[in-house]
Amino acid sequence: MTDVLLLALLVAAIAIGWWLGRWEGSRRRTRTHGVPGSLPRDYFVGLNYLLNEQPDRAIETFTQALEVNSDTVETHIALGNLYRSRGEADRAVRIHQNLLARPALTAAQSGQVQLELSRDFLNLGLLDRAERLLLSLQKANVDDTQKLAAKRLLVDLFQREKEWARALEVAQPHLVRQDPDMRRAAAHWHCEMALMHRRNASPSLARKALRQALHIDEQCVRANWILGQLEWDIGQYRDAARYWERIPEQDGSFTTIVLEPLRNAYRLLDDEAGWWQFLETQLQQNPQTTVVIMAADTLKRRQGAEIACAFVSDQLREHPSLRGVDYLMDLYLEDSDPGERDRLELLKQHTHQLLSVRPRYRCQRCGFGAEQLHWQCPRCHSWGTSKPITGLEGE
Repeated sequence: MTDVLLLALLVAAIAIGWWLGRWEGSRRRTRTHGVPGSLPRDYFVGLNYLLNEQPDRAIETFTQALEVNSDTVETHIALGNLYRSRGEADRAVRIHQNLLARPALTAAQSGQVQLELSRDFLNLGLLDRAERLLLSLQKANVDDTQKLAAKRLLVDLFQREKEWARALEVAQPHLVRQDPDMRRAAAHWHCEMALMHRRNASPSLARKALRQALHIDEQCVRANWILGQLEWDIGQYRDAARYWERIPEQDGSFTTIVLEPLRNAYRLLDDEAGWWQFLETQLQQNPQTTVVIMAADTLKRRQGAEIACAFVSDQLREHPSLRGVDYLMDLYLEDSDPGERDRLELLKQHTHQLLSVRPRYRCQRCGFGAEQLHWQCPRCHSWGTSKPITGLEGE
């Protein structure tokens, strides 16, 4: 059992004990006009289970010991939530549904129970049932805090179902305006719709969605990335390059994702000078390893391997990286005698092995690493938080 769960159960046990003691004492005073009696036996049985790390039996005992009334609603909600946190959302549903059937709930209590029941359904994947509850909460006589929580759960539900337009309808304008994470996510929902329009051969609708994405979040790298792809689709390589060149201005860490497509665009445009000018700018502003390698390839083609080696060596002094060293060994291998070649190849095996086990992208929110860029983190489901890794083992 985790420390957090144990603490939560102890708090719940204290609350249950307080109420049971109050209830038992009240009952005895009514009957005898004497002093309050001791706590019911069920409470101590449940506490014993808890102290012996038997949370299932502890929660079961506490639940049975509590009579449902206005004083115990919050405790029942907490017990249901404990079941859900333990992966037993079906038990949480039974507790919360039992509460919801009680006619004496206040509007605030009813709203809270419906929220928790919605979370239970989401946890079980019963999205239709969760959606009906959350939509009814939007119209119910509950406070603004509960309506806001219901909106957030609805947004989460529509994201799971990939209903991007409905997620936007719920989130805009209030959540998008006030929550930076929601604003970033909304821009990505527009990008998702743009990709759908692109697949359906509707580039004008795709461009409209991407303009809306940039209007919501002007730092949305993905929107310019897809805009460049749309121009590439119709052979407008200059316009594609123009969109992709905006990405380093939005976020320099994403320079690496545009280098190869930009190089291809400039080659098709027969504009070697434009490509080199872009590289020189990035060497000053974002001297990442991939930029150095691309620049070295260009120098090697123009002036030979020796000049390229000297250039990479100078860059590594200022910005050391494992990938840079690996590339430098490739250059040395091209012009080495057999004895040096064997030693260099042995070293290269080691660098290659080290690089092969290192992810290239990492989520800034949860730390999830991956070889490919995920616009939505597979682990924490945050949008736009995965970025290229920089430093000695990255760019």
